[in-house]
Amino acid sequence: MNFILRRLGFYLVAAWASLTLNFFLPRFMPGDPATALFARMQGRIQAEQIQTMREAYGVSDDPLWQQYGAYLVNIFRGDFGVSISYFPTAVFDVVRSGFVWTIVLVGVSLVLSVLIGNILGVMGAWKRNGFVDSVLPPLLMFVGSFPFFFLASVALFFLSFEWGWFPLRHAYTDGLAPAWSWEFIRSVLYHLVLPAATSIVVAIGGWMLGMRNTMISTLAEDYVTMAEAKGLSQRRVMFNYAARNALLPNLTAFGMALGFVISGNLLVEIVFAYPGLGYQLLTAVNNLDYPLMQGLFLMITFAVLAANLVVDLLYVRLDPRVRAG
Repeated sequence: MNFILRRLGFYLVAAWASLTLNFFLPRFMPGDPATALFARMQGRIQAEQIQTMREAYGVSDDPLWQQYGAYLVNIFRGDFGVSISYFPTAVFDVVRSGFVWTIVLVGVSLVLSVLIGNILGVMGAWKRNGFVDSVLPPLLMFVGSFPFFFLASVALFFLSFEWGWFPLRHAYTDGLAPAWSWEFIRSVLYHLVLPAATSIVVAIGGWMLGMRNTMISTLAEDYVTMAEAKGLSQRRVMFNYAARNALLPNLTAFGMALGFVISGNLLVEIVFAYPGLGYQLLTAVNNLDYPLMQGLFLMITFAVLAANLVVDLLYVRLDPRVRAG
């Protein structure tokens, strides 16, 4: 119980720090949305109209501490303001639409990479010096050393542009209305294959190597030797005794890796024009859309904090030593 309370306190402090940084960082950027729009219009907007535009976009000249107080009040009311890039749509509605697609992409790629990587790691450690143990780790780590952005660009060029196996952009076919129909679901899955595969290929090597190394150490423990001496089947010893305990360090790494997976997928979304948070973030940065940037950063940060909190709670459940204090 003390462990859970300490972790809850840590995440509350982290959430407050995220809120504060989320407020100040965009405001340290040079310029503002109205000035950026004035520069893009190249004289088609009069200089005296800039102040009117700043007021319409919610850009305030109040002291920072007053803006910060109003910002916190609005956040707790669920009011993130109006997006400048998608004016006059509320930021909450814009982020909600992108968050759904990012969750689909991150969920599929992260779950599959962790599942496949851990299974391969268990198999490699159980049968040392075999094909899975000797060939796959260096091969997968070599592929995983390339950045998300590079592999996504290569995959898009060859598999979509040159060979036409997969679509070039978006999350579903243009002109198709979102609905719970087989046609729409099939289109979503078809457009998901290439972005998700890119993320999985980059991440799977690290999960396999981590699980393999932990599994090798676990196999030398006395309780594994005792299970083998009792005549239990190899499958039961491998998964119920060795793999279950070797999984604990990777469970902690799961929460830590979520932030990197999300940031990497943001780049993948930009390459594939996938309508998730990454593509929205690019639009917000280009337009100096402070409210949308704040909403996106906050959503990503809170998602990572929530995932790490869930991992901590699972750790308490799976490891009796943590429950004991």
